[in-house]
Amino acid sequence: MPISPNQGSTGGGTTVTITGTNLSNTSAVKFGTKSATGITQVSPTQVTAVSPSGTGTVGVTVTTPGGTSNPVSFFYVGAPFKGSLGSSSGPLAGGNTITINGTGLSTASSVSFGATAATPTVVSDSQLSVVVPAGAAAGSVGVTVTTAGGTNNGLTYTYIDNPTIGTITPASGSTSGGTAVTITGTNLSSTESVTFDGTPAPFSVINATTLSAVTPPGTAGAVDVVVSNPSGSATAVGGYTYIAGPGI
Repeated sequence: MPISPNQGSTGGGTTVTITGTNLSNTSAVKFGTKSATGITQVSPTQVTAVSPSGTGTVGVTVTTPGGTSNPVSFFYVGAPFKGSLGSSSGPLAGGNTITINGTGLSTASSVSFGATAATPTVVSDSQLSVVVPAGAAAGSVGVTVTTAGGTNNGLTYTYIDNPTIGTITPASGSTSGGTAVTITGTNLSSTESVTFDGTPAPFSVINATTLSAVTPPGTAGAVDVVVSNPSGSATAVGGYTYIAGPGI
């Protein structure tokens, strides 16, 4: 007599389907010593019922006018325990794979990022791997893990949009580098790198719309300035001009 699913939350409320023979006129379904609710006679070979609360492994039996069936095992599973995200931010377009750490994750069936659900890969009882779905807008969303034992939340993931570059001030400086410049734009708070003609520059984030950077040495002429964050990059083509000093 198979039962599907054969596991559910310790809090009860799992609808199970019991398949067997001579199940007509089922009068009771018990999980261990507790009676199930919501018993529905689907056919002479199938009954559905809603599990009561419980713990551990219990035997499920069906009672009809002909007697009580042999027990089949049902496993009570506790709700997952929230842990941490391997990466707490990523591109608005999604598509990046992150890990979720915790306990009780072996039966995970869904991970929701805000209102959008994704199907995880179970690595172990303490870790999941999931491809992040696209976000609706830049910003933070709650992450919820659903298992046979229930759901957890309290984790936060931040969607990051591509940066943009507005102005670079001053727009020129010495080929020897060392010029302090201010870069304005949008989505700059998660900046990971700033380059001038491909050469990394030291920088600091002022706020979401402003960066401060110091130019590295360069070759005379206009060069591209690139600002990158976990979502992507913005390029100011010819946005900074290196000027050679006088020679005698």
